[in-house]
Amino acid sequence: MKHVAILVPAGDAVVGSIEGPHKVLSQVNAFLAAAGQPPAFCIELVGLTRESTFNGGLFTLHAHRTIADNFRPDLILIPAPHGDLAEAVALNQPFLPWLRAQHAAGAEVASLCLGAFLLAATGLLDGRQCATHWLGAAQFAALYPAVHLVAEQVITDEQGLYSSGGAYSYLNLVLYLVEKYVSRDMAVACAKVFQIDIGRRSQSPFVIFRGQKDHDDEPIKKAQEFIEQHFADKLAVDELAAQSCLSRRNFERRFKKATSNTVAEYVQRVKIEAAKMSLESSRDNVSEVMYSVGYADTKAFRTLFKRITGVSPLAYRDRYSRKTPLALVA
Repeated sequence: MKHVAILVPAGDAVVGSIEGPHKVLSQVNAFLAAAGQPPAFCIELVGLTRESTFNGGLFTLHAHRTIADNFRPDLILIPAPHGDLAEAVALNQPFLPWLRAQHAAGAEVASLCLGAFLLAATGLLDGRQCATHWLGAAQFAALYPAVHLVAEQVITDEQGLYSSGGAYSYLNLVLYLVEKYVSRDMAVACAKVFQIDIGRRSQSPFVIFRGQKDHDDEPIKKAQEFIEQHFADKLAVDELAAQSCLSRRNFERRFKKATSNTVAEYVQRVKIEAAKMSLESSRDNVSEVMYSVGYADTKAFRTLFKRITGVSPLAYRDRYSRKTPLALVA
Protein backbone atom coordinates (compact mmCIF):
# COMPACT_ATOMS: atom_id res chain seq x y z
CA MET A 1 0.00 0.00 0.00
CA LYS A 2 1.32 3.42 -1.01
CA HIS A 3 1.38 6.12 1.65
CA VAL A 4 0.24 9.32 -0.09
CA ALA A 5 0.75 12.74 1.51
CA ILE A 6 -1.30 15.59 0.04
CA LEU A 7 0.18 18.86 1.21
CA VAL A 8 -1.98 21.57 2.75
CA PRO A 9 -0.16 24.79 1.84
CA ALA A 10 0.18 27.84 4.02
CA GLY A 11 -1.68 30.87 2.72
CA ASP A 12 -4.46 30.42 0.20
CA ALA A 13 -4.77 27.40 -2.08
CA VAL A 14 -7.03 25.87 -4.71
CA VAL A 15 -9.00 23.56 -2.43
CA GLY A 16 -10.12 21.45 -5.39
CA SER A 17 -6.53 20.40 -6.04
CA ILE A 18 -6.47 18.95 -2.50
CA GLU A 19 -9.93 17.43 -2.45
CA GLY A 20 -9.84 16.16 -6.06
CA PRO A 21 -6.84 13.81 -5.74
CA HIS A 22 -8.14 12.64 -2.35
CA LYS A 23 -11.48 11.79 -3.98
CA VAL A 24 -9.96 9.89 -6.91
CA LEU A 25 -7.53 7.88 -4.78
CA SER A 26 -10.30 7.11 -2.30
CA GLN A 27 -12.42 5.84 -5.19
CA VAL A 28 -9.61 3.47 -6.14
CA ASN A 29 -9.69 2.06 -2.61
CA ALA A 30 -13.49 1.76 -2.82
CA PHE A 31 -13.27 -0.18 -6.09
CA LEU A 32 -10.69 -2.52 -4.58
CA ALA A 33 -12.76 -3.03 -1.43
CA ALA A 34 -15.78 -3.96 -3.57
CA ALA A 35 -13.63 -6.57 -5.26
CA GLY A 36 -12.46 -7.97 -1.92
CA GLN A 37 -8.94 -6.57 -2.30
CA PRO A 38 -6.87 -4.47 0.13
CA PRO A 39 -6.60 -0.69 -0.40
CA ALA A 40 -3.89 0.65 -2.70
CA PHE A 41 -3.44 3.97 -0.90
CA CYS A 42 -3.22 5.36 2.59
CA ILE A 43 -4.12 9.02 1.99
CA GLU A 44 -3.24 11.76 4.47
CA LEU A 45 -3.29 15.54 4.45
CA VAL A 46 0.00 17.01 5.65
CA GLY A 47 0.43 20.65 6.63
CA LEU A 48 2.65 23.02 8.49
CA THR A 49 -0.13 23.23 11.07
CA ARG A 50 -3.06 20.95 11.95
CA GLU A 51 -5.72 23.37 10.70
CA SER A 52 -5.79 25.74 7.72
CA THR A 53 -8.47 28.01 6.28
CA PHE A 54 -8.87 29.01 2.63
CA ASN A 55 -10.93 31.29 0.43
CA GLY A 56 -11.37 33.91 3.11
CA GLY A 57 -12.45 31.39 5.73
CA LEU A 58 -14.97 29.64 3.49
CA PHE A 59 -13.11 26.32 3.77
CA THR A 60 -11.25 24.78 6.69
CA LEU A 61 -9.02 21.73 6.27
CA HIS A 62 -7.76 19.55 9.11
CA ALA A 63 -4.41 17.91 8.40
CA HIS A 64 -3.77 14.37 9.60
CA ARG A 65 -0.12 15.22 10.21
CA THR A 66 2.36 18.06 10.11
CA ILE A 67 5.85 17.87 8.65
CA ALA A 68 7.19 17.79 12.21
CA ASP A 69 5.82 14.25 12.59
CA ASN A 70 8.11 11.31 11.95
CA PHE A 71 6.77 9.47 8.90
CA ARG A 72 7.87 8.49 5.41
CA PRO A 73 5.38 8.96 2.55
CA ASP A 74 5.83 7.12 -0.75
CA LEU A 75 4.19 9.86 -2.84
CA ILE A 76 3.73 13.57 -2.09
CA LEU A 77 1.19 15.66 -3.98
CA ILE A 78 1.70 19.44 -4.03
CA PRO A 79 -1.59 21.25 -4.72
CA ALA A 80 -1.94 24.62 -6.42
CA PRO A 81 -1.46 27.78 -4.35
CA HIS A 82 -3.86 30.64 -5.01
CA GLY A 83 -3.01 34.33 -5.30
CA ASP A 84 0.44 35.86 -5.52
CA LEU A 85 2.74 32.97 -6.45
CA ALA A 86 6.00 34.48 -5.24
CA GLU A 87 4.32 35.17 -1.90
CA ALA A 88 2.98 31.61 -1.82
CA VAL A 89 6.49 30.23 -2.27
CA ALA A 90 7.75 32.47 0.54
CA LEU A 91 4.94 31.38 2.89
CA ASN A 92 5.67 27.72 2.20
CA GLN A 93 9.46 27.81 2.61
CA PRO A 94 9.32 25.30 5.55
CA PHE A 95 8.04 22.66 3.14
CA LEU A 96 11.09 22.92 0.86
CA PRO A 97 13.80 21.21 2.97
CA TRP A 98 11.22 18.61 4.03
CA LEU A 99 10.40 17.85 0.38
CA ARG A 100 14.09 17.54 -0.49
CA ALA A 101 14.67 15.21 2.44
CA GLN A 102 11.65 13.03 1.61
CA HIS A 103 12.70 12.79 -2.03
CA ALA A 104 16.23 11.84 -0.99
CA ALA A 105 14.68 9.11 1.19
CA GLY A 106 12.84 7.68 -1.81
CA ALA A 107 9.52 9.53 -1.96
CA GLU A 108 8.13 10.52 -5.34
CA VAL A 109 6.80 14.07 -5.63
CA ALA A 110 4.10 15.41 -7.95
CA SER A 111 3.01 19.02 -8.43
CA LEU A 112 -0.53 19.84 -9.47
CA CYS A 113 -1.09 22.89 -11.67
CA LEU A 114 0.61 25.92 -10.05
CA GLY A 115 2.01 23.64 -7.36
CA ALA A 116 4.94 23.48 -9.79
CA PHE A 117 6.15 26.77 -8.29
CA LEU A 118 6.67 25.07 -4.93
CA LEU A 119 8.27 21.97 -6.43
CA ALA A 120 10.63 24.08 -8.54
CA ALA A 121 11.58 26.12 -5.48
CA THR A 122 13.12 22.97 -3.96
CA GLY A 123 15.70 22.84 -6.76
CA LEU A 124 14.75 19.23 -7.50
CA LEU A 125 13.51 20.17 -10.98
CA ASP A 126 16.67 21.95 -12.11
CA GLY A 127 17.63 20.58 -15.52
CA ARG A 128 14.36 18.64 -15.76
CA GLN A 129 11.06 19.17 -17.55
CA CYS A 130 8.05 20.64 -15.80
CA ALA A 131 4.51 21.65 -16.74
CA THR A 132 2.23 24.15 -15.05
CA HIS A 133 -0.80 26.28 -15.83
CA TRP A 134 -0.17 28.28 -19.01
CA LEU A 135 -1.29 31.44 -17.18
CA GLY A 136 1.74 31.15 -14.90
CA ALA A 137 4.23 30.03 -17.55
CA ALA A 138 5.98 33.38 -18.07
CA GLN A 139 6.41 33.97 -14.33
CA PHE A 140 7.58 30.40 -13.82
CA ALA A 141 10.19 30.73 -16.57
CA ALA A 142 11.45 33.97 -15.03
CA LEU A 143 11.66 32.57 -11.49
CA TYR A 144 13.11 29.18 -12.40
CA PRO A 145 15.31 29.49 -15.52
CA ALA A 146 17.12 26.25 -14.64
CA VAL A 147 13.90 24.26 -15.13
CA HIS A 148 12.89 23.17 -18.62
CA LEU A 149 9.32 24.45 -18.80
CA VAL A 150 7.09 22.55 -21.24
CA ALA A 151 4.01 24.73 -21.00
CA GLU A 152 2.07 22.78 -23.63
CA GLN A 153 2.17 19.44 -21.81
CA VAL A 154 -0.40 18.07 -19.38
CA ILE A 155 1.92 15.56 -17.69
CA THR A 156 5.66 15.29 -17.14
CA ASP A 157 7.42 12.30 -15.59
CA GLU A 158 11.02 12.90 -14.58
CA GLN A 159 12.02 9.72 -12.74
CA GLY A 160 9.91 10.19 -9.65
CA LEU A 161 9.20 13.89 -10.09
CA TYR A 162 5.89 14.64 -11.79
CA SER A 163 4.01 17.76 -12.82
CA SER A 164 0.70 18.57 -14.45
CA GLY A 165 -0.79 21.31 -16.59
CA GLY A 166 -3.33 23.88 -15.55
CA ALA A 167 -6.59 23.78 -13.63
CA TYR A 168 -8.39 20.42 -13.54
CA SER A 169 -5.86 18.74 -15.82
CA TYR A 170 -4.15 17.72 -12.57
CA LEU A 171 -6.68 14.87 -12.59
CA ASN A 172 -4.94 13.49 -15.68
CA LEU A 173 -1.76 13.22 -13.63
CA VAL A 174 -3.64 11.54 -10.79
CA LEU A 175 -4.99 8.96 -13.26
CA TYR A 176 -1.48 8.51 -14.63
CA LEU A 177 -0.28 7.67 -11.12
CA VAL A 178 -3.23 5.34 -10.54
CA GLU A 179 -2.28 3.48 -13.71
CA LYS A 180 1.35 3.30 -12.59
CA TYR A 181 0.65 2.13 -9.03
CA VAL A 182 -2.47 0.00 -9.58
CA SER A 183 -3.46 -0.78 -13.18
CA ARG A 184 -4.61 0.64 -16.48
CA ASP A 185 -8.05 -0.87 -15.93
CA MET A 186 -8.37 0.96 -12.60
CA ALA A 187 -7.33 4.26 -14.17
CA VAL A 188 -9.90 3.80 -16.95
CA ALA A 189 -12.61 2.96 -14.40
CA CYS A 190 -11.85 6.15 -12.47
CA ALA A 191 -11.79 8.16 -15.70
CA LYS A 192 -15.30 6.92 -16.44
CA VAL A 193 -16.63 7.64 -12.95
CA PHE A 194 -15.21 11.17 -12.86
CA GLN A 195 -15.64 11.74 -16.62
CA ILE A 196 -11.99 12.65 -17.21
CA ASP A 197 -10.45 12.56 -20.69
CA ILE A 198 -7.72 10.06 -19.84
CA GLY A 199 -6.00 10.36 -23.21
CA ARG A 200 -5.28 14.10 -23.06
CA ARG A 201 -1.58 14.93 -23.09
CA SER A 202 -1.54 18.57 -24.28
CA GLN A 203 -3.01 21.78 -22.90
CA SER A 204 -2.17 23.71 -26.07
CA PRO A 205 -5.81 24.04 -27.24
CA PHE A 206 -6.62 25.91 -24.01
CA VAL A 207 -3.79 28.44 -24.13
CA ILE A 208 -4.66 32.09 -24.68
CA PHE A 209 -1.56 33.87 -25.93
CA ARG A 210 -0.87 37.18 -24.25
CA GLY A 211 2.47 38.63 -25.24
CA GLN A 212 4.89 38.94 -22.35
CA LYS A 213 5.04 42.66 -21.56
CA ASP A 214 6.17 42.42 -17.95
CA HIS A 215 9.54 43.95 -18.76
CA ASP A 216 11.15 47.40 -18.90
CA ASP A 217 12.47 47.39 -22.47
CA GLU A 218 10.26 50.12 -23.95
CA PRO A 219 11.44 49.84 -27.60
CA ILE A 220 10.63 46.13 -27.52
CA LYS A 221 7.27 46.77 -25.87
CA LYS A 222 6.42 49.23 -28.65
CA ALA A 223 7.48 46.66 -31.24
CA GLN A 224 5.18 44.10 -29.62
CA GLU A 225 2.29 46.54 -29.75
CA PHE A 226 3.02 47.29 -33.42
CA ILE A 227 3.01 43.57 -34.23
CA GLU A 228 -0.30 43.08 -32.41
CA GLN A 229 -1.88 45.99 -34.29
CA HIS A 230 -0.54 45.01 -37.73
CA PHE A 231 -0.41 41.22 -37.53
CA ALA A 232 -2.19 40.81 -40.89
CA ASP A 233 0.57 42.74 -42.69
CA LYS A 234 3.85 41.34 -43.90
CA LEU A 235 6.20 42.19 -41.05
CA ALA A 236 9.95 42.27 -41.71
CA VAL A 237 12.40 42.01 -38.84
CA ASP A 238 14.64 44.65 -40.41
CA GLU A 239 11.76 47.14 -40.48
CA LEU A 240 10.77 46.40 -36.89
CA ALA A 241 14.39 46.87 -35.82
CA ALA A 242 14.64 50.16 -37.73
CA GLN A 243 11.43 51.43 -36.08
CA SER A 244 13.03 50.63 -32.74
CA CYS A 245 16.26 52.43 -33.74
CA LEU A 246 18.21 49.22 -33.14
CA SER A 247 20.41 47.01 -35.25
CA ARG A 248 18.73 43.79 -36.32
CA ARG A 249 21.07 41.69 -34.19
CA ASN A 250 20.53 43.82 -31.08
CA PHE A 251 16.78 43.99 -31.69
CA GLU A 252 16.45 40.21 -32.00
CA ARG A 253 18.56 39.64 -28.89
CA ARG A 254 16.56 42.10 -26.79
CA PHE A 255 13.24 40.85 -28.14
CA LYS A 256 14.05 37.26 -27.17
CA LYS A 257 15.24 38.31 -23.73
CA ALA A 258 12.15 40.41 -23.05
CA THR A 259 9.43 38.14 -24.45
CA SER A 260 10.94 34.63 -24.33
CA ASN A 261 10.05 34.38 -28.05
CA THR A 262 11.96 35.09 -31.20
CA VAL A 263 10.41 37.80 -33.38
CA ALA A 264 9.13 35.17 -35.84
CA GLU A 265 7.62 33.09 -33.03
CA TYR A 266 5.90 36.14 -31.56
CA VAL A 267 4.39 37.12 -34.92
CA GLN A 268 3.18 33.54 -35.43
CA ARG A 269 1.61 33.36 -31.98
CA VAL A 270 -0.19 36.69 -32.47
CA LYS A 271 -1.51 35.61 -35.89
CA ILE A 272 -2.71 32.24 -34.61
CA GLU A 273 -4.35 33.85 -31.58
CA ALA A 274 -6.26 36.15 -33.94
CA ALA A 275 -7.22 33.13 -36.05
CA LYS A 276 -8.48 31.30 -32.95
CA MET A 277 -10.65 34.25 -31.98
CA SER A 278 -12.06 34.42 -35.51
CA LEU A 279 -12.82 30.68 -35.57
CA GLU A 280 -14.57 31.01 -32.22
CA SER A 281 -16.73 34.01 -33.05
CA SER A 282 -17.20 34.33 -36.84
CA ARG A 283 -18.71 32.24 -39.60
CA ASP A 284 -15.75 32.73 -41.93
CA ASN A 285 -14.40 29.52 -43.40
CA VAL A 286 -10.84 28.42 -42.66
CA SER A 287 -9.45 29.97 -45.84
CA GLU A 288 -11.06 33.31 -45.08
CA VAL A 289 -9.67 33.21 -41.54
CA MET A 290 -6.26 32.31 -42.92
CA TYR A 291 -6.22 35.30 -45.30
CA SER A 292 -7.50 37.65 -42.59
CA VAL A 293 -4.45 36.98 -40.39
CA GLY A 294 -1.94 37.32 -43.21
CA TYR A 295 -1.34 33.79 -44.50
CA ALA A 296 -1.80 32.61 -48.08
CA ASP A 297 -0.44 29.05 -47.93
CA THR A 298 -3.19 26.73 -46.68
CA LYS A 299 -0.88 23.85 -45.83
CA ALA A 300 1.56 26.09 -43.94
CA PHE A 301 -1.29 27.74 -42.01
CA ARG A 302 -2.88 24.45 -41.00
CA THR A 303 0.49 23.00 -40.00
CA LEU A 304 1.38 26.03 -37.87
CA PHE A 305 -2.09 26.18 -36.31
CA LYS A 306 -1.91 22.53 -35.28
CA ARG A 307 1.65 22.86 -33.99
CA ILE A 308 0.66 25.75 -31.71
CA THR A 309 -2.81 24.62 -30.60
CA GLY A 310 -2.51 20.85 -30.89
CA VAL A 311 -5.60 20.58 -33.12
CA SER A 312 -6.61 21.50 -36.66
CA PRO A 313 -8.50 24.75 -37.39
CA LEU A 314 -11.72 22.81 -38.03
CA ALA A 315 -11.36 20.77 -34.85
CA TYR A 316 -10.72 23.97 -32.90
CA ARG A 317 -13.86 25.58 -34.32
CA ASP A 318 -15.94 22.49 -33.54
CA ARG A 319 -14.76 22.60 -29.94
CA TYR A 320 -14.89 26.32 -29.15
CA SER A 321 -17.21 28.06 -31.62
CA ARG A 322 -19.70 30.39 -29.94
CA LYS A 323 -22.51 32.61 -31.19
CA THR A 324 -21.37 35.78 -29.47
CA PRO A 325 -17.80 36.91 -28.77
CA LEU A 326 -16.59 36.64 -25.19
CA ALA A 327 -14.73 39.60 -23.70
CA LEU A 328 -11.70 38.23 -21.86
CA VAL A 329 -10.31 40.19 -18.98
CA ALA A 330 -6.54 40.50 -19.22
